[in-house]
Amino acid sequence: MAHQALAFLPNELWIHVGDSVTWTSNADEIHTVTFLTVGQVRLPFQVGCPGFVTGFATVDGSTCVTTPPLVKGQTFTVNFPTAGNFKLVCLVHQNMTGVVHVLDLSHSLPHSQRFYDVQAAKESAALLADSLQQHDMAAHSGDHGVTAGIGEVVANGGGFQTLSNLRFMEPTKIIHAGGTVEWTNLDPATPHTITFGVEPPDPVPPVNTTLDADGALHGIINSSADSVHSGLIIAAPQDNLFQPTPPLSVTRFRVTFIHPGVFPYICMLHDGLGMKGEVIVLP
Repeated sequence: MAHQALAFLPNELWIHVGDSVTWTSNADEIHTVTFLTVGQVRLPFQVGCPGFVTGFATVDGSTCVTTPPLVKGQTFTVNFPTAGNFKLVCLVHQNMTGVVHVLDLSHSLPHSQRFYDVQAAKESAALLADSLQQHDMAAHSGDHGVTAGIGEVVANGGGFQTLSNLRFMEPTKIIHAGGTVEWTNLDPATPHTITFGVEPPDPVPPVNTTLDADGALHGIINSSADSVHSGLIIAAPQDNLFQPTPPLSVTRFRVTFIHPGVFPYICMLHDGLGMKGEVIVLP
């Protein structure tokens, strides 16, 4: 469950007018199947288009169509009654895109279903193999450092695909009272949190932290009753032409532990997938 290929597999399809495509969620991470109108900005996955469609929909480019977040085993079928090229996105993962080319019946299709099945299997295997290799490369973060997720973004003719390793590398740290542990997110697209104690209802704002001079957030824990939350730790988005430069994001988080004890922590976005750890503080 740690190694997630955040991708439509494959992410480029050619079909005829009147054909339907069924997407099946085969991952433990949530995803949406979303077709936006031209120029529409993606809204949060909790909002949708706004609104959601389940089970079956028709897409002709005139309106936004999206599923709610799909869980493993759920399907969504879309019929395409008009010719055109339709961009496909996931509202949960910004670098998970694709395209459906809908051709008139007079045009022949370049590929069969068998081709897409084989291509999907190859792309999935390649992405997950990269994730395993990255896990080995990022496993050593120093005595007081933890890598909070790794990943990469790749592109092909259909758009973008992402792989993410949803784990804290070397999640258990042993330090002495008064010491500090530092978490760094090395995933270019997937956010994580470092959360001690009570989970806040909204994962975005940090809780009980201050800002260090170098831009990292810093929390202090005195006892197991304390709650400290990093908020979203994520790389800053890429600059867009002719738009304001996005601000730097917080990619690094520190916690200083004043007294001995055992302090469990989670990523509140991915703890259900096993992204957990603990800090053992000795006298």
